[in-house]
Amino acid sequence: MEPNKRTARIAGLLYLIVVLSGIFSLMYVPSKLIAADDTKTIQNIVLNESIYRWGVAAGFICYIAFLLLPLFLYRLLKVVNEMYARLMVIFVVVSTPISFLNLLNKFAVLDIIHGPGNLLENEALQAQLMFYLRLYNHGLLITFIFWGLWLLPFGYLVFRSGFLPKILGVLLMIGCFGYLTNVFGQTLIQDYKDLWISDYVSLPGSLGEIGICLWLLIVGIKTSQAAKSNSN
Repeated sequence: MEPNKRTARIAGLLYLIVVLSGIFSLMYVPSKLIAADDTKTIQNIVLNESIYRWGVAAGFICYIAFLLLPLFLYRLLKVVNEMYARLMVIFVVVSTPISFLNLLNKFAVLDIIHGPGNLLENEALQAQLMFYLRLYNHGLLITFIFWGLWLLPFGYLVFRSGFLPKILGVLLMIGCFGYLTNVFGQTLIQDYKDLWISDYVSLPGSLGEIGICLWLLIVGIKTSQAAKSNSN
């Protein structure tokens, strides 16, 4: 396997790990545990603690893979534009410690569950648990800024590469603004999540990320175009 194609496949594998672990930790686990009613949410977490813990573990896996991903993408895409490739790496590297530190809020929830007192009968403990869950969500919102920003240089590099589909580059760049729209929408508008736009604004980015993940993993790169980029 040619070096660039091998790099592309490794990047695709890392991206797949990010996508699958991200879906599990950020979508599947909350769908099973988080309810509209705080008391029901707490009951779900206490009764399904193993799912909650697997969600935390999946978060670790996701962030580790996400930290490694741009390093391989940099090797692949620096021939297109080294400055944008570096910018792509910087945004991911900045986001990673924020993501890991934010998981401390998840561990705080476990400490409350196994701490002194009966959680299901103590309203003060319940309020404290929900505080850490909300603090985690606020921290997640901050990471969304960087998860969006990295897609702009990444999408541009994909679009200009010549050896990856341009349409995926366009979707990735749109995805950047989708993330930022959600961040500022939730910050500025109290009932933003009830608006129709909150359900659809991230769709182009999701399609772009899943698309580029599968393309890198299955197809790799167009080697003739890659060779042309390397020679320029």
